[in-house]
Formats: sequence, structure tokens, C-alpha cells
Amino acid sequence: MGAYFARRALLMIPTFLGITLLVFTITRFVPGGPVDQMIMQVRMGGAGGEAGGSASGLESSVDIPEAALASLKEHYHLDKSIVHAYFLWLGDLVTLDLGKSFKYNVPVLELITSRFPVSMYFGLIGFLLAYCVCIPLGVFKAIRHTSRFDLTSSFVVFLGYSIPGWALGLLLLLLFGAELDWFPLGGFRSPNWEELSFAGRVADQLEHTFLPVLAYAAGSFATLTILMKNSLMENLGQDYVRTAFAKGLPSNKVIFVHALRNSLIPICTGLGHALGLIMAGSYLIEKVFNIDGIGYLGFSSIIDRDYAVVMGILVINTALILTGNILSDVLYVVFDPRIRFK
Repeated sequence: MGAYFARRALLMIPTFLGITLLVFTITRFVPGGPVDQMIMQVRMGGAGGEAGGSASGLESSVDIPEAALASLKEHYHLDKSIVHAYFLWLGDLVTLDLGKSFKYNVPVLELITSRFPVSMYFGLIGFLLAYCVCIPLGVFKAIRHTSRFDLTSSFVVFLGYSIPGWALGLLLLLLFGAELDWFPLGGFRSPNWEELSFAGRVADQLEHTFLPVLAYAAGSFATLTILMKNSLMENLGQDYVRTAFAKGLPSNKVIFVHALRNSLIPICTGLGHALGLIMAGSYLIEKVFNIDGIGYLGFSSIIDRDYAVVMGILVINTALILTGNILSDVLYVVFDPRIRFK
């Protein structure tokens, strides 16, 4: 089994290289990169200084020296082939140098680390909330299959699943933030958070957390709940469960000790795959609640053609997803000793 996980770990390297090389190549062919934006800014600046800025920036006669263009292309490695530029970027990556953001003019690693805890905070709380609610709910739905509770809860769960997280967040914000004024209208913390007492900080953070976390977790409620219910119902129909009932074991012991343990296998093994989702953030939800997280940073960087930030976020998310896939296989072995990878 150790050889299997060693091979999986080694396969992460070509997979990582393939993903990053593909995206790196795409960024070289997409127009509107940093050099194009700098040229446009210079021409628009020149147009603004002539005739009161009546001329269009693209129609400006401002010429950019060839030496300056060559210097810009050399700085962004645009004067080199794609493969050569990629390996130069890869060499910087080995030293944890992800480059400098064109838009924010700060190192990419510093920019990402400043946003990373925010997305991780909401993603992790939403993840834990979903599992803590969906597992007990799925168990009771399986026990009371076809009952009024089962049908009503299914309706509510799938109703929430049918609404996108960002749309649900917008509705919650309008109702509980704008109309009832129970919660703040977005943001991670209040502007005067540092001036509050400890109890005030805790209360303020909880107020800013409640609605975004509901929006984060809503999408996974139906999937986890139905997966838990179906898994438990399948195990309740197995021979070992019928044998346990036939021997006279109490129902609670059969369900919650024998059947539930095996039913948790498909739930728990999904923890590894969820690792990347926890850290990645959600652009739409962060946009609705005005949260400066990784999701919003990644989307805005694509729009602004800030390719250094795009590649930096890609590196982190790819590493997390590949690590999560191996962790998922490890959890398979931990929760189901019958599985042996060869």
C-alpha cells in the first residue's frame, strides 16, 4: 500500500506541471496583458494631455519608445518562447517567488496570504456546519423513511439546493440586513473592530459570519443529506443488520453502532476532495457580501489580466486539490479496512 501512495505522490508532479503549463500558455495568447495595459495607459495619458483630453486614447499619436517596449517584454518574459518563460516562472516558484501583482503592485504571495484566511474562515465554518447538520438529518430521514418528517425535510432541502448560494445570500442580505436590520450589510468585520472589547469583537464577527456561512453551506446540504440517507438505508438492508436484529440486539445499537459506521464511509472519504473547495472561496458569494477573499481576488485578477496573481492562485488550488485526492484515498483505508490499494 505504501508503494501505491508513493506512486500517487509522484504522479502529482506531472499533473501539476501539465495544469500550470496549460494555463500559462493560455495567458500568453489572451490579449490585454500587463504590457498591453501599460501601453494603453500611456496613450490615454498622452491623449488626456492634448486638446483637453478630447481625443481617444487609441487615436493618440503618442509613440512608445522601442527600448521601453523591449524592457517591458523582457520583464514579463514575453521576449522568450513559452517553454523558456514557463521554466523561468517555475524556477521562481521553487524559491516561493510568485511574482508581483500588476494591479496591486505588491508581491503575489503577500496578496494571497492576506486574503487566504478570510476564504478559509468562511469555507471551513460552512463545511463543518454542513456536515454537522446533514449527517444527523440524513440519519433521521433514513429511520423515518416516507414519513411526514422525511417528505417535509426533503422539500425544504431541495428547495434550498435549487437556489444558488449567491442568490440565497442576496435574499438573506435584503431580508435580514436591509429590511429587519438584524445583520450588517456585508463585510468581514466592522471598520471599528479593533476598537471593540473582546466580547464586542466576538459578537461583531459572529454577526458578519452568520449570513455568508449559510450561503456557503446551502449548496451542499441536499447532496450530503441524501447521500447520508441512502447510504444508511442501503446498510440497513444488508444481511449483517438483519442478523443483528434477529439476535435481539436493541434497534439503537444496530443502527447507530453497526449500520451507521459503515454508512459514514462515503461521507468521510469526501473530506479530501472538499479540501480545495474549502480554501478556494466563492467569487459570487464574496461579491454579494463584499468579502475580500480568494474567490473574489481570483476572478477580478482574470478580468484585470493580472496573470501573476492568476498563476499564484492556480498553484495553491492545484496543490490543495491534488493533496486532497490522496487524502481521500487515505481516508478510504482508514474508514474501511477491507480496502487495500495495490
